[in-house]
Amino acid sequence: MSLKHAVLGFLSVAPMTGYDLRKHMEESVAHFWPADQAQIYRTLTVLAADGLVDVRTIPQEGRPDRREHSITPAGEAELDRWLASPVEYVPSRESFLVRLFFVGRLGVEQARAVLHERAAEARELVAVLEHTRHLNDQALAQAGGDVPLPVRLRLATLSNGLVHARAELTWVEDLLTELDDA
Repeated sequence: MSLKHAVLGFLSVAPMTGYDLRKHMEESVAHFWPADQAQIYRTLTVLAADGLVDVRTIPQEGRPDRREHSITPAGEAELDRWLASPVEYVPSRESFLVRLFFVGRLGVEQARAVLHERAAEARELVAVLEHTRHLNDQALAQAGGDVPLPVRLRLATLSNGLVHARAELTWVEDLLTELDDA
């Protein structure tokens, strides 16, 4: 997968500017597919050159013009092709785990420091994801009725992130306890 498919996915929901894309990604998929503003704009440029998105310039008074991107039929076909293709296994690289694997050579205090750092990151991620879930729960309660499948699946990715972040935090805390007991 590349960022282009994530961008096409967002544009299939609604036309957006690069800024809007960044904001929506931060509020939804950043815990498993982060992208910075420059990456998003480069991807939009390539997608436009490939005819997968259209760009509409919207003049604004006293501010720079907005460049709103919308998915084209060719972009929808590419997104659908990718969505229907087999899921490709891509092994993840965890620099933290490599660091933890070798940090014992520096002693227990350095190992604890590495684990405390990771616990703080996990706590922060849990807090961000719980806040996002709370905002989504409020929006769903206001909307009432059945939750459409696309929304249900988007919320499932949020739940997945929470499960993993909480499990990471529990694992780190358990390991710290083991080091304290040793």
